[in-house]
Amino acid sequence: MTPSQPTPSPTPAPSPSLPPRPLRLAEMTTVEAADAVTSSPVVILPAGAFEQHGPGMPMATDTIRAESVVDLVAAELGGGAVIGPSLPVGVSPHHLAFAGTVTLSTTTFAAVVREYVDSLYRHGWRKILVVTGHGGNNATLGTVAQDLLVTRPDIQFAWTPLTALAPDVVADMRVGEVHGHSGEAETAQMLHLAPHLVHTDRFAPGPTATADLDPLSRLSRRGHPALTVGYDRLSSNGVLGDPRRANAAAGQAIVDTAVSRIVAFVKEWLDA
Repeated sequence: MTPSQPTPSPTPAPSPSLPPRPLRLAEMTTVEAADAVTSSPVVILPAGAFEQHGPGMPMATDTIRAESVVDLVAAELGGGAVIGPSLPVGVSPHHLAFAGTVTLSTTTFAAVVREYVDSLYRHGWRKILVVTGHGGNNATLGTVAQDLLVTRPDIQFAWTPLTALAPDVVADMRVGEVHGHSGEAETAQMLHLAPHLVHTDRFAPGPTATADLDPLSRLSRRGHPALTVGYDRLSSNGVLGDPRRANAAAGQAIVDTAVSRIVAFVKEWLDA
């Protein structure tokens, strides 16, 4: 009898390469943090909000988007930047008419940002970037940047919103005349980044045209001169636009564009 031939072992499939892991200050020891001051000279702080996002999305929507984008940016930078502590509550008094919203005053938010910066400065970091998922933080971040020119002139403090980095992508979505908070673009990002937290069955449109707004609300949406009104005046359900028109593919396009533009900025910043 011919002896049976042994069955050859299958060739193992190559292991898929894992994406680079972002560096987080929270996961470092103090020894590692001291080294990171030199090896990772940029600290990125995600900033968000704790506020209503209509009937379909969570209070932490802006923080989730900011933290997700910062993770992707830090991974792309391959160690050139470290992620610092988040700012999970922002400036949201315009949403307080809706249940669950928690806000900081502009003074408190500015103080928290400055004290984060002061702590990082003490350890040797001189380049700080805040990535905010909440537009209500923008004015205060601009004020902090101006103040730091006097109080910490050797600090380079930068900040950026998210969706505003991808206006071309948002335009391609053919959003309504009125859109924004919890509308097409923001919902699309959440469908891409955290679909398990999105209740698509509860989606309902808010105002989608200026004709849907009362005269004072229309004036507030004109741009400049700037007029601030509460979101309960703008929209009965806290939504501007139509989240039913959002999809995850558009959200990925917005996120990818924002990440690539932030990464390009930081790379140039590191070389400056």
